[in-house]
Amino acid sequence: MNSAGRRRSAAVGAAAALTLLATAGCGSSATRQAAPPAPSPTSAAPAPSNGLALPSGLPGGLPSLNDLKKWKFSDWDNWAKQHAIPQAVKGFWNLQKMLQAKPSDPVVQPQQPTDGGTDPLPAPLPAQAIAHPYAQNAVDGKVFFDVAPGKHAVCSATVISDPQHPGKSNLIWTAGHCLTSGKSGQQYSNIAFVPAFNSSGAVSGGKQVDNQGQFAPFGVWDATAGISSPQWYAEGGETGGPASQYDFAIIRVQSQDGSGKSLEETVGGSVPVWFNAPRDQLKINAVGYPAAPPFDGMEMEHCDGGQATRLSFDTSRPAMDVIGCGMTAGSSGGGWFALRNGKPALVSNTSIGPEESGWLAGPYLDDVAQSALDYISKKG
Repeated sequence: MNSAGRRRSAAVGAAAALTLLATAGCGSSATRQAAPPAPSPTSAAPAPSNGLALPSGLPGGLPSLNDLKKWKFSDWDNWAKQHAIPQAVKGFWNLQKMLQAKPSDPVVQPQQPTDGGTDPLPAPLPAQAIAHPYAQNAVDGKVFFDVAPGKHAVCSATVISDPQHPGKSNLIWTAGHCLTSGKSGQQYSNIAFVPAFNSSGAVSGGKQVDNQGQFAPFGVWDATAGISSPQWYAEGGETGGPASQYDFAIIRVQSQDGSGKSLEETVGGSVPVWFNAPRDQLKINAVGYPAAPPFDGMEMEHCDGGQATRLSFDTSRPAMDVIGCGMTAGSSGGGWFALRNGKPALVSNTSIGPEESGWLAGPYLDDVAQSALDYISKKG
């Protein structure tokens, strides 16, 4: 999922053979190669040995989940300073570059992914196109970024509420692999968010337009900061594994027009994040911009996935949620929503899914995710 032009497979115990889709060049010409087995889902993943620097005062190696849940603002701040994202080039993205961007969605070739051998796969569900214009889905959009000079990539994302700036959020939620490669240490560049991309349908069906307002009705928003989980930074890579269980990212953006108006005010709303949600009670709806065949990335799609099942690579970490959904590469980072007090709340994001589309898996958002949002909210 995080390097150009190839897919790899990984075993999850004896239960599943999993692959993640390459960030770029992951169309029908991509090839798959065998990868080393991932850690058994019945044992904890070993600490990384890649020299990853941690905030001062913490033990070497990847901190435990209990340690992470105790991190203070200063710990997250030290961590973030070591993983600062490159400043986006203002005006970098035009329609031609956006159309060249290749999807960055993880996909999976499953046999029977389970959590402890108990959960069956959900029934496959087709993705359904959302009708133009995207007036009710303006909080959803596309994230564009460069994985290398001239190599443009794309994910999906959602405008989320900012606890420290109610009504004036400039935060989006996406997948960790849409921000950084993970353990290889590459921070992607020229990260930008386009809410309600192609809301009018102006670029549907291969049509070309000259006016940015026709495909970016709320403008292009450049990233100024971003944070993912320490698990993703330390372990994330091209194949499914324990890091996928913490494959999320929060990005702060700013408008290019200099108006000072927030993203939330511009699109007309935001979605709160529901941490530690009672998942046995959730009916999940997923949204994204799938770009691999049979889709072309121009249309916003959704899946009413319903009740989720479970998938674990490492049972010491919260199991991922799995829903039936036919979205393909390009939908990575797209929001998963459930009703809380009658209103939508974000409960996860697309992380991995089958190579032959039919279901998607997303991380369960626990205290670590909540601490990351609290940090970037206060930092802003």
